Amino acid sequence: MSKASAPLRVGIAGIAGRLGRIAADAVLEAEGLELVGGLVSERTPLDNATFVRTLDDLLARAPIDVLLDVATQPGSERWTRDAVARGIPVVSGSSGWSEATLDEIGGVAEKGRVPALFVPNFAIGAVVMMRVAAEIARTFPRAEIVEMHHDTKNDAPSGTAKVTAKRMEAAGAAPVIIHSVRLPGLVAHQEIIFGSRGEVLTIRHDSLSRESFADGIVAALRGVRRLPPGLHVGLELVL
Repeated sequence: MSKASAPLRVGIAGIAGRLGRIAADAVLEAEGLELVGGLVSERTPLDNATFVRTLDDLLARAPIDVLLDVATQPGSERWTRDAVARGIPVVSGSSGWSEATLDEIGGVAEKGRVPALFVPNFAIGAVVMMRVAAEIARTFPRAEIVEMHHDTKNDAPSGTAKVTAKRMEAAGAAPVIIHSVRLPGLVAHQEIIFGSRGEVLTIRHDSLSRESFADGIVAALRGVRRLPPGLHVGLELVL
């Protein structure tokens, strides 16, 4: 294979998780992407030939062009820091990051001349929802968010809800209250309710299965290396 047509080599942190398995299938099915292997925590048996514990072990298989992080904490933070410090572009869809840690990793990425893309939600419909919410907030400044996720999601409120609220407030909304629901049977859902004198406007996005994230994952992997060095937030930057 010529250098011009060489595949984009991808490593996946958190490959054994539910989103990690969706991501692995998406990479394997996508044209021009190659799955090198995946990072798993000490709790996960090394019962798959592609599973390794450390970035050193992953790079011993082959160099990678991008690390996709869909791991839980603290592995997510550890592997992302390690990759950025080595000059490997990162796409992270993990949650539970503090603003201070994101700023720190952004500084390391900028200094190392490498892009790091944090994606609150890989569903393309969710990206549209966040953009529309910020636009509506210019006219309807009073709003609240109800975000609903599966009962195994550890953090609340969700990263999607926090970014949505931040963008709405930047557009002129009053401080946005976020309500979180964690129940079995849910996947990922968000409703934004805008209120004004005598009327209510509601927008909502539902991910009915994790397969809704596959196209966004592929787009992020293909697009992250076109971004300038430093920290970036939002799937829309590569769509």
